[in-house]
Amino acid sequence: MMQHAAASFEITAPRQTALRAAIVTASYAPDFERCRLLCETLDRYVTGSQHHYILVEGRDVPLFRQLERPGRTVVDERDLLPGWLHVMDDPLSLFRRRVWWSFRTMPLRGWHVQQLRRIAIAAHVEPEVLVYVDSDVAFLKAFDCGAFERDGKVRLFRRDNVASGLTRYGHHIWSKNAGRALGIVHPEMSPHDYISTLIAWRRQSVIDMCARVEATTGRDWVEVLGRARQFSECLLYGRFVDEVLHGQHHFHGAEEFCRVHWVGEPLSDQGFGEFVASMSPEQVAIGMQSFIGTDLGRIRRLVEA
Repeated sequence: MMQHAAASFEITAPRQTALRAAIVTASYAPDFERCRLLCETLDRYVTGSQHHYILVEGRDVPLFRQLERPGRTVVDERDLLPGWLHVMDDPLSLFRRRVWWSFRTMPLRGWHVQQLRRIAIAAHVEPEVLVYVDSDVAFLKAFDCGAFERDGKVRLFRRDNVASGLTRYGHHIWSKNAGRALGIVHPEMSPHDYISTLIAWRRQSVIDMCARVEATTGRDWVEVLGRARQFSECLLYGRFVDEVLHGQHHFHGAEEFCRVHWVGEPLSDQGFGEFVASMSPEQVAIGMQSFIGTDLGRIRRLVEA
């Protein structure tokens, strides 16, 4: 890891009674305008965060620098990930997509590397609570990041005993690979789901999780995940907290603060209105998966109304 580079975006502040929080977003160039909208709504509605980090590929840094301001920093993935992981245009996609490669991992796509960035940032910043928000999220209501902290403990999102119904999404493979990386023999697969948008992790627990993977496997944690290729950072963290830490420093919550349109067709005006109207009381943001293609202008009009 390039630990020396952390000083370029590390923040310091006097310690407060409550745990300090930072917001983390992994993004890429095609999502830039969505990320711009996220930043606008974060600035309008969200409190309780000291800083916002946007994690991007090196070539996307100049584009995303437009979003920087006091309290928001764009972080080059080269300052987070090992130098032996290289990125290039993928000839197998006629150079339309990017691929990350090395002799130590399988070829990785952008969604793999975004997960690696989300893990790696923990070793480079100081706030105790890392709040993860995808770049295709927009806030519609006021939200305080203090919701993720209670008596010095950090909220772990967990839906209990639902994993058996999620096998078609590859959930079972991700859960099994997480267990192998962490040295968990039984159960092979967790019965719980830890995947959601707008969640928080305890920074030190992320660092300890990476150390556990390396102690278990004898290899760099990036190499371990990159070799497996099929992994979920949320399942890895959730299984580590519950099955290795036994919940220490955490409390559970099943409420989802963000209403997400995960799969399907782009929403019509009527469908979009119904989607927003169906938000539960605790939900403060919406997430429109960018690959679905819901019109960004429709989302912006709703936010600005």
